[in-house]
Amino acid sequence: MVRRSREDAQRMLRALAVLARNTTWKCGRVERLVVNHLREQLRKFGKAQSPVREMLHRFKLKGKQKSEFFDAIKRLERRHIIRIEGF
Repeated sequence: MVRRSREDAQRMLRALAVLARNTTWKCGRVERLVVNHLREQLRKFGKAQSPVREMLHRFKLKGKQKSEFFDAIKRLERRHIIRIEGF
């Protein structure tokens, strides 16, 4: 787990997560939580996107869980399952 700078964390909070591929194969618990949230957004509003800050508030993450959430988002982006826009 790498400690990120304050600027990087703030930019990530302002970013928008967009679902690119609808799969949770080989995903962990937090990754599945993010992908399922984006699927729900697609079903409700017709767009598979959500601000990262909104997901943090919805999942009520604090402390270590918050850093695990950011790591999960980075893993999903690296695997091309989601795209981070506005970073």
